[in-house]
Amino acid sequence: MSLLKNFTTTLSLSLLLTPIAIANTEQDNEADTLPLDELRIFSEVFAKVKNDYVESIDDRELIENAIRGMLEGLDPHSAYLDKEHYEDLQEGTSGEFGGLGIEVGMEDGFVKVISPIDDTPAQRAGIKAGDLIIKLDEKSVKGMALNDAVKLMRGKPGSDIIITVVREGEDKPKEITITRDVITVKSVRSKMLEPGFGYIRISNFQTHTAEDMRKSLEKLKKENDSGLSGLILDLRNNPGGILNAAVGVSDLFLDNGLIVYTEGRIKDSKLTFTAKPTDMLKDAPIIVLVNGGSASASEIVAGALQDHDRAIIMGERTFGKGSVQTILPMNDEAALKLTTARYFTPSGRSIQASGIEPDIIIENIRVDRTEGHSSAQIKESDLTGHLDNGSKESEEKGEKNKTKKKEKNNEPSLAETDYQLYEALNVLKGLAIHLKKTG
Repeated sequence: MSLLKNFTTTLSLSLLLTPIAIANTEQDNEADTLPLDELRIFSEVFAKVKNDYVESIDDRELIENAIRGMLEGLDPHSAYLDKEHYEDLQEGTSGEFGGLGIEVGMEDGFVKVISPIDDTPAQRAGIKAGDLIIKLDEKSVKGMALNDAVKLMRGKPGSDIIITVVREGEDKPKEITITRDVITVKSVRSKMLEPGFGYIRISNFQTHTAEDMRKSLEKLKKENDSGLSGLILDLRNNPGGILNAAVGVSDLFLDNGLIVYTEGRIKDSKLTFTAKPTDMLKDAPIIVLVNGGSASASEIVAGALQDHDRAIIMGERTFGKGSVQTILPMNDEAALKLTTARYFTPSGRSIQASGIEPDIIIENIRVDRTEGHSSAQIKESDLTGHLDNGSKESEEKGEKNKTKKKEKNNEPSLAETDYQLYEALNVLKGLAIHLKKTG
């Protein structure tokens, strides 16, 4: 962009064409002629706006707006990144940035929430995947460039913004007040659900996600002397991130074979990624949870493990972002985010606009406890004067179970707090039992 500092109307055509001509010569090797008629129209429009617009506009601003328009007209993910937005992108992939904690895209001229990021102001305020943002404070976002909308959502930590959303299933728009904060995203979290059954949540794919995932697996395995009997990998509302991180995570569970490949017009966009030994879980069953907020890198992991029959995919159909964006640094510390290829799963399925179909579909429903249900039914052990089991071990176990039951009575069950995870755990335990019995 440094060539544009002394930009004039007379030089507009020649300076704008230079990078295009180089691209055709070096990358495509095509003998395409320049669209001179269309470029004359562009030059004419530029001159008209420059001379006749109601306010004086800087040449640089006009050119940058033209570049933005050219890229935004291609697809929802290509964009021109000025210095500020380029720095924001770099901060996002490193795991710390300022704002609300929302991954967004464009749909029908409005800003659509792909997913809120875990433990951020947006998630805590109740923003949901699929929400359509129609206003930011008092400003309508209809027709607004995505970068401009993102800029409005950013601000000083501690300041508030009112976001008006349209949500499926609700009759009228909903206003949500969110307090901005410095967003530090920890992409990997882990815990034990039950003895032998681990849970790992990946909120997005960052530079160190694969290594953090490896450490989390090692930690869970150490907590179980006999190793893990199974694992649930939660990718719900994970908007994606770095391709290499998705490949690294997939590789932790595969011994060999294709993980993902990309295809595009230029040579550098045709890439193949394969797995290296060894599977960290040694064939222990895996459940991958996904939903409509699982996009891009999440879909790569789900697709690879599904195609290799290494995991059962459960939940809802994923978002369907199967395109590759390449960051091309420019002069003046700006960059282009340009769609250069499509992702394909090992079996050759394109993720783009279709997503990953789960093996078992489970909708995100709410389950409420029913008073007086089976948990309150009388058992033999409740009868006055019942015979003891006769085993000291059984008596000790019974006392422990009574204590646990009292503790759990005051806590909501997993089925109440996360029905999809509850069902995934049941399937995982079933698989583990089957593998144990069949050897």
